[in-house]
Amino acid sequence: MAKQDQNQVLRRLPLVAGGLAGVLLMMNRLLTPQLTDSQARSDALGVILSALLILTGMLWQQVQPKRPDAVELTGEEGFELAPMLAEPLKTELAWASHLLLTNTVTRSLVVWYQGKILLRRGILGVKPDVQPGPIIKRVLDKQKPVYLVDLKVYPGRIEFDYLPENTQGVICQPLGNQGVLILGANAPRSYTKQDENWIEGIADKLADTLSRYSDDVAPAGI
Repeated sequence: MAKQDQNQVLRRLPLVAGGLAGVLLMMNRLLTPQLTDSQARSDALGVILSALLILTGMLWQQVQPKRPDAVELTGEEGFELAPMLAEPLKTELAWASHLLLTNTVTRSLVVWYQGKILLRRGILGVKPDVQPGPIIKRVLDKQKPVYLVDLKVYPGRIEFDYLPENTQGVICQPLGNQGVLILGANAPRSYTKQDENWIEGIADKLADTLSRYSDDVAPAGI
């Protein structure tokens, strides 16, 4: 079920108040048999205030845009690490995934490196294996991340069948030229530029550690 926007009432309050005040002013003008100078001045001031309220409400709609509707991802929550990894590498993977899951909108996370899944964490998809498709291959070839802001509108979404089926947004962040950090969000267009920079920094740190422990990468996936 989509979460309700907690600021919805606050954003609409100036619009409602300004519109209601304008209607009341018009009714008062129509029901007044004889208009005095003082009432005319009061009405003019009321119209200005109503217009300001409506303008404020319209600005708030832009400054505080409605947050994308989030969904509850389907699947079981879990934490899986490839068993034969060196302990320092396990610790770093656990640390990095915890930071991403608690400080960004990420709800599902996969680390794929040298053809193997080293980590799955968060809400786990049904399929435990990664078969690189065109998007992952492009990330590895170009060494640039790909952000699919609204996964359901991309035909290439079928290659992410190892994520929860209702994943809303995906970031594929390269881990050097040997792997990819794949993050799934529960709302479309939910990663900010700051999130993307944060993810890039963590991915660079992971890539450096993985390159130093490449000989210890498990011979088989999870």
